Amino acid sequence: MMGEFELIRHYFFPIAEVGNASSVLLGPGDDCAIQRIGPDLDLVFSVDALVEGVHFPHHYDPEKLGWRSLAVAASDLAAMGADPVCFTLALTLPDANPDWLSAYARGLASAARRFGLSLAGGDTTRGPLTLSMQVHGTVPKGEAILRSGAQVGDCICVSGTLGEAGAALDHLENDSPGPEVQAVLRKYHFPEPRLALGTALRGFATAAVDVSDGLVADLGHILEASGVAASIDASRLPLSQHLKRLVGQSAAGLALNAGDDYELCVTVPPQVWAILPEKIRRELTVIGEVVAGEGVTIDWGDHTENLSAGGYDHFRN
Repeated sequence: MMGEFELIRHYFFPIAEVGNASSVLLGPGDDCAIQRIGPDLDLVFSVDALVEGVHFPHHYDPEKLGWRSLAVAASDLAAMGADPVCFTLALTLPDANPDWLSAYARGLASAARRFGLSLAGGDTTRGPLTLSMQVHGTVPKGEAILRSGAQVGDCICVSGTLGEAGAALDHLENDSPGPEVQAVLRKYHFPEPRLALGTALRGFATAAVDVSDGLVADLGHILEASGVAASIDASRLPLSQHLKRLVGQSAAGLALNAGDDYELCVTVPPQVWAILPEKIRRELTVIGEVVAGEGVTIDWGDHTENLSAGGYDHFRN
């Protein structure tokens, strides 16, 4: 069966060449597309769809969904180093339940204020619960951080901690009062796109991607676009104490493979890392190095593991 990304490349990449394609600086294949909109300014934009039962559980809390639906879309802007501007929402609903809509709007408004994004328009229709969010941001001309700039020798860095949102999936229907469970659930319900960090990394990072499908999978997008490979030191993965207490030795596996973290994975030349402002360095952990070749090698201390840079695929998983 054709996978998600093969499907996109086969059927839809050719369409990127029709119409007024010359005005689009970057089309499909990165976290966002880029269009030149002024002599010194580029428009950065992306769209995300969230479907009930696929991206979030049935009967999911609508206020949490309001926050989450905008956060996951805004994370693409963070990966490009973009300043957030506005978003549009296409909302498909099984019915117009006022209580559900009020709660969803509250969560959405909280996220919009937090991320600096205003609602610019949208559409509503009836059908299975689906939310399609398009986000718009800007970057100074030519300063967007792409997936394709990683070079051999670059440091591989990630923001925050990884694996908690993946651990939360086992607890979405069982809201335990324990602090560990509450901590991982919060990471799932209320992801924080790294917008300020993304803009701060302009001019420093050679490549970036947001971690939505799992670190190995999303780092793989950088590796493929840049024509390089990665060596990861498992002992350097940033793991929270909550996660380690909750899942024990499974924590590193979740950090590598679980999705929904919405942290940033970036590559930075070692000489640039050495002069990065301390405020930026505090938000990042160096976990490995860009190397020549293909795929991802994980150093577990007593052995190494070679992985292909695959991940969650909507048409194969």
